[in-house]
Amino acid sequence: MIQVNVEKKQGNYRKFSIDGHAEYAETGQDIVCAAVSALVINTINAIEEFTEDAFTCDCKDGMIQNWEFTSNVSDKAALLMDALVLGLENIEKSYGTEYLTVEVTEE
Repeated sequence: MIQVNVEKKQGNYRKFSIDGHAEYAETGQDIVCAAVSALVINTINAIEEFTEDAFTCDCKDGMIQNWEFTSNVSDKAALLMDALVLGLENIEKSYGTEYLTVEVTEE
């Protein structure tokens, strides 16, 4: 199962972490993993390309694991993060929590 944790502080996005594998299908055929990867990578690329927001990103074995804003979050980045969370939650609803769980926590 893929576990996604999104942390917000006072309504603003702060951190994002992802761990695990969906195991929906064999490696190379897993549409849940592919969808999650595409959403996450596209969101990070869009934030980097279309905003001035600073962030750090940790990867392991070519996969993004931890991602954190290091400055205030712009309205553009917040909208991109809203779209990411919406997409991930829709995947979770469509395929089930045995493949993907999304948790958004607020401090």
